[in-house]
Amino acid sequence: MPLPDRLTARLLSKTVKGKVCQILTSMADPLRFPSDEIVDLYSQRWEIELGFREMKQTLLNSSYTLRSKTPEMIEQELWGVLLGYNLLRYQMVEMSRHCPGIYPCEMSFTACTWAILGFINSVSADRSGNIPKYLAELHASAPHYVLPHRREERVYPRAIRLKSPKYPIRNKNASQLN
Repeated sequence: MPLPDRLTARLLSKTVKGKVCQILTSMADPLRFPSDEIVDLYSQRWEIELGFREMKQTLLNSSYTLRSKTPEMIEQELWGVLLGYNLLRYQMVEMSRHCPGIYPCEMSFTACTWAILGFINSVSADRSGNIPKYLAELHASAPHYVLPHRREERVYPRAIRLKSPKYPIRNKNASQLN
């Protein structure tokens, strides 16, 4: 498909809870990309950021650097993290099916990770016939990992926090004021 000579953009507007949301997108075809669907998908963008945070904090133990030293091994390590994350998320999807009305993103990633890792560590390879039974127990425990519902509106509005001074502030006494 050839690229257009000029990039076109669409301004999409939708009122959500009395607030007008506007999104500028390069997906110009309204038949292929209905505006209501794009606005609804955009509201879910934060889930992607939460997924990145889960990978960095939970799977990589909040370390700032990877262990690998060569580019090939770094690539392998990143693929391993992505594979592990997707396997955990898949199991969370299966667990959420045992909680009616609960989406996988409404479950605690950290608690589910510990439960799934506990399941993997407790299942013995020599008794593979017991895996379905243990997996059913894991799925039955899913309601324990449901998070409380997120609040829709901020209780406290955003505010600029003052930066603490680098050096201590000296109190002026009465003799220094004159």
